[in-house]
Amino acid sequence: MQDKRSAEDNRHRENESYVEKEMIMQNYRFLIAYDGTRYHGWEHKKDVVTIQGKIESVLSLMAGEEVRINGAGRTDAGVHARAMVASGPVPTDKTPEEIRDYMNHYLPDDICILEVTPAAERFHARFNAKGKHYRYTIYRGKLKPVFDRKYVWTLDEGETIDCERMRKAAAYLVGEHDFKSFCGNKQMKKSTVRKLFAIDIKEDGDYVILDFHGAGFLQNMVRILTGTLVEVGAGRMEPEYMEEVLTGRCRQLAGPTAPPQGLCLMQVDYEKSNME
Repeated sequence: MQDKRSAEDNRHRENESYVEKEMIMQNYRFLIAYDGTRYHGWEHKKDVVTIQGKIESVLSLMAGEEVRINGAGRTDAGVHARAMVASGPVPTDKTPEEIRDYMNHYLPDDICILEVTPAAERFHARFNAKGKHYRYTIYRGKLKPVFDRKYVWTLDEGETIDCERMRKAAAYLVGEHDFKSFCGNKQMKKSTVRKLFAIDIKEDGDYVILDFHGAGFLQNMVRILTGTLVEVGAGRMEPEYMEEVLTGRCRQLAGPTAPPQGLCLMQVDYEKSNME
């Protein structure tokens, strides 16, 4: 009788331990790659398919309750990412590797969870970000880029761009400025001052690659910067005109918004102390 009661007590304690383990809420950091072609951007929106919405639905399925995450940025519809960072609390007894594998099993093939790591309770993917690296790729060849067409801006046939002119224009844009002329949000009420650490422009055969490193970016900012630099490269604007565009603080002064498919989020930077 005593042995039976002891066995029942042990089972009860095991069940209590299991329940307690199930209820643990851990903040996680997610490193994510995705092809944004068929999505309406990163941010969760009602009645449309988004990257955040897809990921949250899988996490909610795994947790058995609603799970919300925060992204380091809000990529536009059609924009890609090689290393988006997201964070959020998830109730689960799975290991980080099991969470990653579960998510990749249920997510579509154009979204991949590269890493899942436990994060500090106060870690926030957007608020703790110290910098971002975006890459924009332009194709200027004569033949159609059949296999790259979803990941580059293909210039019109016969259009040429002078990369040295573009570099001269980019030099005016590096630093801390009011980038209101390069903001796609007409109702922007908050400060439009941002800091660009560097704009690197390199040529690789028929491709022109623009790398933007900055502390933060406004809505459509990289795409408008790219469209403006292409105008300079094509000879329709002068490099020195960038000073007037910046001081004018008017969207109409800058060039067109480059198409989304050429843009990719390459990296999000954090201080090491925020990652632990």
